[in-house]
Amino acid sequence: MALRVAVQMDPIETINIDGDSSFALMVAAQARGHEVWHYEVRHLVLREGQSKGGAARDARLFARARPVTVQRVKGAHWTFGPEQIVDLGTMDVILMRQDPPFDMAYITATHLLEHIHRDDGTGTLVVNNPVSVRNAPEKLLVTHFPDLMPPTMVTWDVEAIRGFRATHKDIVVKPLFGNGGAGVFLIRQDDPNLNSLLEMHFAHSREPLMIQRYEPAVRQGDKRIILIDGEPVGAINRVPAAGEARSNMHVGGRPEKIGLTPRDIEICARIGPTLKAQGLIFVGIDVIGDYLTEINVTSPTGLQEIARFDGTDLAAGIWDCIEGKLRR
Repeated sequence: MALRVAVQMDPIETINIDGDSSFALMVAAQARGHEVWHYEVRHLVLREGQSKGGAARDARLFARARPVTVQRVKGAHWTFGPEQIVDLGTMDVILMRQDPPFDMAYITATHLLEHIHRDDGTGTLVVNNPVSVRNAPEKLLVTHFPDLMPPTMVTWDVEAIRGFRATHKDIVVKPLFGNGGAGVFLIRQDDPNLNSLLEMHFAHSREPLMIQRYEPAVRQGDKRIILIDGEPVGAINRVPAAGEARSNMHVGGRPEKIGLTPRDIEICARIGPTLKAQGLIFVGIDVIGDYLTEINVTSPTGLQEIARFDGTDLAAGIWDCIEGKLRR
């Protein structure tokens, strides 16, 4: 089943081929004989189409894209073919893989891709479903499962944040639409910098903050669990570096092999049907101790780390799922 696949991602020359999940998906697609194309979100063009008679018809989505061949050779991991203007509606699959922040540019991209997405096998399958990505940014989708989370607040209200810290003592302050641990702060109960931090944030942003109770279990690791079409298929533990409250590998978190606990399985069983129903095929959730903290749907990572520790090829599993949906 040879497919035409376009990958909407960041510049391919900037990626780390030892850790990038988009690269792993491209390698797996190429190994299956799929035709792989690359473009950046800034190369999208939505415009009216033309019928053979010259009359305008439904809007069509194009991209200035290039066929790409990938290989595991650092510094020479990609080879582009000639650039072309491609009608993305002629692709079988679009992988929406550009990194956040989840800002208006990101949201706009989901609106554009919505014009071509079809999840019934009659057209282009966008992974993940752009409508669901738009409606489920990772730090908000998780709030629909409050009993699985640590105590959490999303607010602009400074007094409410102060009251939350008074109740829960040590807290974690997160920008709502960031990524990679950027802008995440651990604020201890006696830390005098809370007011300054809030003033700085709200002076430069109209967005609310997410506030969570600090979970000391993060010192043993922040577990990333990968789900494919709502089913848990692998996990990796990320241990914060010394002197660091964040466990993201972007900021020095150390990956470790780990399995799933009964609590992890319970969490996945609760959220899995929602992910599947919303067309969120490739999802990475974060679990600290017994608590679900985030559901990552925009550009999840972790495929290559799990492959190294467990020998499990989750990229192949994702393509099995995609191909199965297209057959149906």
